[in-house]
Amino acid sequence: MPVNYVNKPDLIIMGVDPGLATIGIGILSRKNGVINPLYWGVIKTTVNTPHPQRLLIIYEQLKAFLSTYSVQEVAVENVFFNKNVKTALLIGETRGIILLAAESSGLSICSYTPLQMKLAIVGAGRATKKQVQEIIKQNLKLNELPKPDDAADALGIAFCHLLMTRLPNFNDI
Repeated sequence: MPVNYVNKPDLIIMGVDPGLATIGIGILSRKNGVINPLYWGVIKTTVNTPHPQRLLIIYEQLKAFLSTYSVQEVAVENVFFNKNVKTALLIGETRGIILLAAESSGLSICSYTPLQMKLAIVGAGRATKKQVQEIIKQNLKLNELPKPDDAADALGIAFCHLLMTRLPNFNDI
């Protein structure tokens, strides 16, 4: 059931940190320039679940989040692997499911690399996860650092997207 907003936000963005066992989800709203967290958490699948079923679980849960929170845009982390090809392929399949869920819902999709996210949030491409989480905590007025790390990364991707919607050539970095 969609969230009933008294004062409807002008944008609701879902950030996604792709994975197979754990997929980070972070949902932010923006109204009149004020950014508020609506949700952060993870979708989990287990290793003893057959791979196609894991992908279906991810797809169905993503679709539920998109509908429940009336998401308007999706931002996905672009993940880079240079060693483990098998892991890269599995994450690629998950990323495809994420893109399918967003596209089948008619939503616009943006991708950001970890470097782009760190530059947007901290101002330094080599920032640590902890530095990114501290900035997110401060800007979203959270009582503590967002946890787990996958959810924090997803909030970071969503926050990056909200910041970057004002800079049209940012994706060229």
